[in-house]
Amino acid sequence: MRASLIQIAVNEDEPVESRRERVAALVREQAGADLVVLPELWTTGAFAFEEFAGRAEPLEGPTYEAMAKAASDAGVWLHAGSIPERDPDGPLYNTSLLFTPSGELAAAYRKIHRFGFDKGEAVLMGAGSELVTVRLPETTLGLATCYDLRFPELFRGLVDAGAEILVVPAGWPERRRAHWTLLARARAVEDQAFVLACGTAGTHAGVPQAGHSIVVDPWGEVLAEAGPGEEVLTVDLDPGKVATTREQFPALKDRVLGLEPPRRRAGGR
Repeated sequence: MRASLIQIAVNEDEPVESRRERVAALVREQAGADLVVLPELWTTGAFAFEEFAGRAEPLEGPTYEAMAKAASDAGVWLHAGSIPERDPDGPLYNTSLLFTPSGELAAAYRKIHRFGFDKGEAVLMGAGSELVTVRLPETTLGLATCYDLRFPELFRGLVDAGAEILVVPAGWPERRRAHWTLLARARAVEDQAFVLACGTAGTHAGVPQAGHSIVVDPWGEVLAEAGPGEEVLTVDLDPGKVATTREQFPALKDRVLGLEPPRRRAGGR
């Protein structure tokens, strides 16, 4: 299974329409891959909070249409990163879109954990509430977004739902790049799954981005890692390695906490 992660540079001087066309062309160039992944909020920049409302789209808006066509033209499964979605009956959401090779929407995931600590995304966008997995011919994807990476219980829920490849588009800042790599590897090791973490390059609202998109195997080994600039990272994966790893080192079978309510001792603290 061949996966291509497109680490898009978000230049604030580039019109969104031009970037959308440019990214669609990059997707089409990945014909022959099985799965293509884009970063989080690449139409606006993940830290360009003031742009969210003005550039928000309905789910089936211009980015949806452009990415659906690009997926169909390339014949690939396309995780189109995320967009600021405007729900006509509610708030904005940070919503990821996954398209089939025929350009149909396979799934939409609204980001559950919003970043900002009572400002930015945390107050401007609503929180999703549903875990999303999608069955591909070769494997099952589990969807998460950026800040979600810090919450292992979300990923364990995806694994319990059958996920073997965890896909994480992000707009991760350079100043915390060490966390990005560490957490991607940690989620792979503890869930014995592949992690495909695709970030942005460039600078969003004065915040330099980490880049360094990364692919990690179920043993925590880094199979490929991008640099800081715009880049296409392509790697061949063996989905069968997930089952092999879980058989050779069956740690998931030894889980205790989280499977049933813990017993509490009377008078305990």
